Order: sequence, then C-alpha cells, then structure tokens
Amino acid sequence: MQMLQPFIAHTPIWVWALLAFLVTRGVMSMKPGETTLAKLAIVPALFSMWGLWSINHRYPGSWSAWSLWLAGIAAGACIGWMLLRRVQLRLDPSTGMLWRPADFSLLPLLLVTFVVKYGFESALAMSPALATDSAFRAAYLLLSGGFTGIFIGKYCRYLVASRRVVADGREAPAA
Repeated sequence: MQMLQPFIAHTPIWVWALLAFLVTRGVMSMKPGETTLAKLAIVPALFSMWGLWSINHRYPGSWSAWSLWLAGIAAGACIGWMLLRRVQLRLDPSTGMLWRPADFSLLPLLLVTFVVKYGFESALAMSPALATDSAFRAAYLLLSGGFTGIFIGKYCRYLVASRRVVADGREAPAA
C-alpha cells in the first residue's frame, strides 16, 4: 500500500472525477435504457481528447506517434464494431431517444482502459525518458489508440444502427 500512496497523492483530482464518471457510465450501461447519440458519444470523445492531449504533450509534431495512435484506433474500432454486431436498437421518432439493450462489456472496458492509460501516464510522469524508448512508445500509443478505437467503433455501430432505424422506421440490428 505504501507503494501506491505516491501515485494516489500526485494524481490530479480530475483523474479521480473521470474514473468516477466512467464507473457510473459503465454501471448504467448494464441496464437497458433510453439514451441519445450525444450521450453515447461522450466516452469516445473523452478518450479521444485525452489521447490528443497526450500525443501533443509528449510527441509534438511526430508523424510516427500519430501513425501509431491512429493504427491503434483503426484496430480498436474494428473490435468495438464487432462487440456490438448483434445489437437491437429502437428509435422513438417523436423524441429522438434511442432504446439500447444492456451492454455488459462497457464497464470492464472502461476500467481496463483507465488502468492502462493511468499506468502509462504514471510511468511517463515518474520517468520522462520512457517517452523516447521506442518499445514503450509503440506500446503506449498502440494501446492508447486501440482502447480509444474500441469506444469509437462501438459508437459508430450505434450511429449506423440508428440511421437504419430512421431509414426503415422500425427496429433494426446494428448491421
């Protein structure tokens, strides 16, 4: 426990607030319910912004860093897309609300993503020289992009499904 104290003490409050928000979102997703595309976009947007900030902060102007991160996003988006391949979605045209089934994959994904991202950021804070280590850099950027991509892929699945519901006017699988 003594080893964790420096990490906990030096972690900004916003990180704990983000963790609380992510846990809340993950728990809420385990129940079917109504939501909007805007609400479904929050998690991918948060991780995308965190990734953009990280790359600009650690590797400003590095095309190779951007390439690794974007490759991770592409791979992760495919995984996220596949995770929701059987989703049934209903749209209430009068309110614009989407009914989505329970998503039991979201909470574990959020927690693993947070722990991985927090671990890399903590390692870089304690040893900034790691940013120049090519293996660490590749792992950091590919994993960060990969997890971000999973949430982007899941969101895209919901987006496509909602468009099909609107076009068909009935319940539709997520494609």
